[in-house]
Amino acid sequence: MGKHHNDNRRAKVIAACVAAVAVGITATTFTASQAAPDDRLDPAAATATLRQKASTPGTAWAVDLQTNEVIVTADSTVTGARWDNLVSTVESMGDGVRLERAPGTFRLFAEGGDAIFAGRSRCSLGFNVVTGDGRPGFLTAGHCTAAGRQFSLSANGRPAATVVESTFPGNGDFALLTYNGRNVDAPSEVDTGDGTVRIRRAAEARVGRQVQRMGSTTGLRSGRVTGLNATVNYPEGAVTGLIQTTVCAEGGDSGGPLFTRNGEAIGLTSGGSGDCRGGGVTFFQPVTKALAAVGATIGN
Repeated sequence: MGKHHNDNRRAKVIAACVAAVAVGITATTFTASQAAPDDRLDPAAATATLRQKASTPGTAWAVDLQTNEVIVTADSTVTGARWDNLVSTVESMGDGVRLERAPGTFRLFAEGGDAIFAGRSRCSLGFNVVTGDGRPGFLTAGHCTAAGRQFSLSANGRPAATVVESTFPGNGDFALLTYNGRNVDAPSEVDTGDGTVRIRRAAEARVGRQVQRMGSTTGLRSGRVTGLNATVNYPEGAVTGLIQTTVCAEGGDSGGPLFTRNGEAIGLTSGGSGDCRGGGVTFFQPVTKALAAVGATIGN
């Protein structure tokens, strides 16, 4: 599953790349969550408090709309006074806020997927799209574009696509690139290594939904959505509005597609902690928001 696809498959332009993560989460609940939903803290108010008091690298939070809880996660770098501050902040917020530990480190994986290259960096395509003016292009992770504005489909290859828009950090982690030619064959598919999944439309994530992720380092992996509207405090800066999942990922999976078996595009790999041996927590850019921001649609 982790091997790179050969060049003739790359030429099909598929999917795969934003930083992925994985961590075997050791869950530790610091506040009881037994109160009736009506008695719990408003998630919007809770996330506002966390932004004010807990925006430090190595922390993240997301909303579980099924339980009306806010899940706060801290990686292994959050220790000492920072950990004490996080614990006291969560405890002060009352029922409906849960604190968990992730033994890995939240980080980005600007090394790549299957496979686009800029300079010495490698990332993956997410989904092929059509721009507002009819040009073929694709989405990938915004943090991948720090490596350059021109990307090729093979190491040291000729430039094949150009960055048009990129967001990272801040309100998302996504980028739009257009192919350097209007006649590029860019099917709306994800290459899973032993076949393809036809991508028919973009869809919203929902907690509990089973999803799959493709990346050139670890191949096809699956898991479920555990939180929405996640904020992740990477060392490079905070990113908001992400999807939190249990799907593992590693360096080189950045920018890759999160999708369903029936062909719905859900997200783009952004980051997280852990690996695919121990499992972990991962975060994805919602595709619907990225498409709306850049004025593109899923390709045909």
